[in-house]
Amino acid sequence: MQIPETRYAKTADGVHIAFASTGEGTDLIFIPGFVSNVEEFWEDPDASGFFGTLSRFARVTVLDKRGTGLSDPVPNDALPPIEVRMDDIRAVIDAIGAERAFIAGHSEGGQNAAVFAATYPERSLGLILLTSDVRGAWAPDHPWGMNEREFIAEQAAIELGWGTGDYMDRFFEQIMPSLANDERARRRFSRFWRRSASPAAAMAINEMWWQTDIRGILSSISVPTLILWRSGSPWAPESRYLAEHLPNARAIEIEGPDHVPWAGETEPFLSEIEEFVTGTRPPVTPDRVLATVVFTDIVGSTEKAAAMGDAKWRALLDTHHAAIRAELDRFRGKEVDTAGDGFLATFDGPARAVRCALTISSSMRELDLEVRAGVHTGELEMRGHDVAGLAVHIGARVAALAGANEVLVSSTVKDLVAGSGLAFEDAGKHVLKGVPDRWHLYRVVDGRT
Repeated sequence: MQIPETRYAKTADGVHIAFASTGEGTDLIFIPGFVSNVEEFWEDPDASGFFGTLSRFARVTVLDKRGTGLSDPVPNDALPPIEVRMDDIRAVIDAIGAERAFIAGHSEGGQNAAVFAATYPERSLGLILLTSDVRGAWAPDHPWGMNEREFIAEQAAIELGWGTGDYMDRFFEQIMPSLANDERARRRFSRFWRRSASPAAAMAINEMWWQTDIRGILSSISVPTLILWRSGSPWAPESRYLAEHLPNARAIEIEGPDHVPWAGETEPFLSEIEEFVTGTRPPVTPDRVLATVVFTDIVGSTEKAAAMGDAKWRALLDTHHAAIRAELDRFRGKEVDTAGDGFLATFDGPARAVRCALTISSSMRELDLEVRAGVHTGELEMRGHDVAGLAVHIGARVAALAGANEVLVSSTVKDLVAGSGLAFEDAGKHVLKGVPDRWHLYRVVDGRT
């Protein structure tokens, strides 16, 4: 999918609202929760895969609410109420040349979407609420809300830990627990929030959310409505409340722990949205395959970079990357991700994956570099050009245990390459961080064909 260009809609009061559109057909406006950055969405394989699937049956427009992401900043003590944000949504609809659109909102964005659909039914083809909020604060008739003590503690945590450290780890595990062991997803998550709002802006937006209550307008929603949520989300009670108070809506609870719709199993969300928008459900396509993952990284890279200096180290990394890509082409591997001096690649054959890792290790010595590599075969979840799933985590953990110029493999790989001419020696049983059970690993000692 081509990354869409960010554009701007100018509101009546002169504020510029950032948005990006992709796809063709019926218009669907997506209002993110809390804070966002439209360009970061397309850099995230989970989010871009989610919006890319939506764009197969609709023209999807994602916006940054004013004061967040790439939209104009506003004073933190003068954040706009929902009525102003409604004008922002309307400005975006006008900017894309649409008369009417489906209005979709996630989490706090669902409050904005609901009020817009109730106020402007003539501009709303329908309302889609994805694990949406109705009220932030605790009340006797809203016992799952945040009480004042909890809110004050949350504000302090945002100020001290926004975008970094333990706070972001806890936040990540709260709203995307199915990705809790995915270190790359954790890094993307923290970067996303840092680029979406400053700590002070995040605190101000959080306070506005805590003080907002849209329960009084729910009876005014007259457009067709779809409510979707996952059963294990901490915000699931909000969606159940919506389902009870919008009796004519189609309300569906989907199994799973995640709050964010593009984390975890997304097909149920996407299928329901497609049927709601188009009247038909998509055919089921496989998103899981058996494959072999190979992780490599340079041993002692920090020390070597410091000794060489930035320019020479960058030039050496470029040579390193080119050499690895040449070997991936030779052994029919697919490059998935490059993070600094590390590579993640997939193969449709474990023996070729092991031989590729051995060849990479050998070729790096000519560059005076030592690399470690880990190989594992398992079921992968395909997310556009990215991959996820337990097999990826296992492969990363196996690589982390390898020594310089060493290729370690899981017992699964060893068992699958019998008769290939590859030889191994026992590397013992290990606990792999975040992975159940102990895993038997093997060191590759002979790669002859």
